[in-house]
This record gives sequence, C-alpha cells and structure tokens, in this order.
Amino acid sequence: MRTTAARRRARRTSTGAGVAVAVLAAVVTGCDSGGPAAGGERGAQAPPRWNPAPASVAAVGDSITRGFDACSVLADCPEVSWATGSDPAVRSLAARLLGDAEVPARSWNYAVTGSRMADLPGQLASAAQHKPGLVTVMVGSNDACRPTASSMTPVAEFRAGFEQSLKDLRAASPTSQVYVSSVPDLQRLWEQGRDSPVVRQIWKLGICQSMLADPLSAEAGATARREKVRARVVEYNEVLREVCAKDELCRYDGGAVFQYPFAADQLSHWDWFHPGKDGQARLAELAHRQVTAAQPPR
Repeated sequence: MRTTAARRRARRTSTGAGVAVAVLAAVVTGCDSGGPAAGGERGAQAPPRWNPAPASVAAVGDSITRGFDACSVLADCPEVSWATGSDPAVRSLAARLLGDAEVPARSWNYAVTGSRMADLPGQLASAAQHKPGLVTVMVGSNDACRPTASSMTPVAEFRAGFEQSLKDLRAASPTSQVYVSSVPDLQRLWEQGRDSPVVRQIWKLGICQSMLADPLSAEAGATARREKVRARVVEYNEVLREVCAKDELCRYDGGAVFQYPFAADQLSHWDWFHPGKDGQARLAELAHRQVTAAQPPR
C-alpha cells in the first residue's frame, strides 16, 4: 500500500508540474502573438503613413484651381493652375511631384469656376475614378464671395458638405491622400486693390460683392460687412482643419494660404482678385512644401 500511495503522489506531482508548464507556455505564447498579455497597442494595426511622393494628382475646387483670369480676361487657364498646370513658370504641384513629362498622363483637373462646397462631392466622384495618389482641394472662396454677406453659405452647411465629400471619396478611393488648402484671406485682396480707380471699376462688375462692394467706404455698415466675411472665412478654415484631422490620409495646410501675404503683382491684372501666374506659382510652392513635409503643419 505504501508503494501504491507513493506512486499516486508522484502522479499528482507530475500532473501539477504539467499544468504549470502549460500555463507558462500559454502566457509566453500570448506575449509572442500580441494577445492580451502583450499589453498596450503593440498588437494594434499601424495607421497608414503619409506618402510624400504620390504617383498621381487630381485637383478639385473653384476658379483659383482653374487659373481663371491668369492668362486672359474672363477665361480659365488650367495650364497655369497651381495644382496640375504645365506652365514651367508656375511649376505646379503635379510638376514638382511627378516631373513635367508625367503631368499630362498622371494629373487631372476637375475644378470648376464658380464652384462652392455644394459642388465638391461631384468633383471628387470624378477624381476618384482615377484612384489618384493625391487629391488637392481648394474650395470655400465662393461660399464667402456672394452678392451679399447674408447670402454666404452657413457654416453648418459648409461642414456637412465637406464631411460628406470626404466620406464619399473614402468609399470610392480609400487610399487616396487629400491635401486641403485653406481659403484665402479675402480682406487682404480687398486691401491690395481698393486704392486703384481702375480696380474699383472692375470690381463693380460683380466680383465678390460681399467683400468688395463700396471698397472705399469706411462707414460702420461697410466695415462690419467686410469683417463678417473675413470671420466667415476663418470659420470655414476651422471646419476644413477639424474635418480633415479626422481622416488619417488628409492633410490641411495649417492656414498657409490664408496667411500668405499676397501682393498686387501676384494678382490677375484683369480682375485684381484671382491669382496671376506669380500667385499661382506661390500656391504651388506652398502646397509642395506641405505635401512633402515629414510631418503635417501645426
């Protein structure tokens, strides 16, 4: 009986040791496989990384991206577009990223003069068909440039339009990166041309009346109107920043275009409002700096 009892104790000891070994193995395996025992975010999927050298570029937006009034009066001039133009004097973003020879085959411009945020989903749908490496977005000027300040696009509507646009793009082209330009400071453009009699006559033709009407008036109403338009542009830019920040493949310019001190010689000499060739080149330079930066602007 003593021999039998000893054997039972030995089996129990062996079984207990086996369980301990099995538990230890499970813990080690859990650590190696990134399971719960790994702790933290070690097993989490890494977020997509920004590619500073996309293989193709599609552009959406308004008259600025179409090069309106940069080459001739009341006409688009996409060859000088900051985003996808081919003019060597501008050196567009696409030319800087892809090389001049590749611009015709690997860049597309779907911007439309006069567009507002409400038009962005349709333009992005067209761009998404190419599955571009990068999509440039510059929109919002026409949402603020209205016949009157009271007819500007409401901020909530502007936000909803941008959110829906990015959502639709992600569904159609999940890996396309997005570079979002801030809306230019329209008040600065008013400051550049208001003292010229010729410019004031041109502005009377109907250019951005919410900002440019009665350009020399210093009355309280005119001043308040201009300040209201500028404040709305600031709100639009905050929307662009906030919505873009929620998308891992979206990069906002940090207000670079809004803050850029455009001078008169960088504006169209036909309307003194849209960028001329030199202004388009400055936009291309700003965009290239942001797109190729190791980290997004802060």
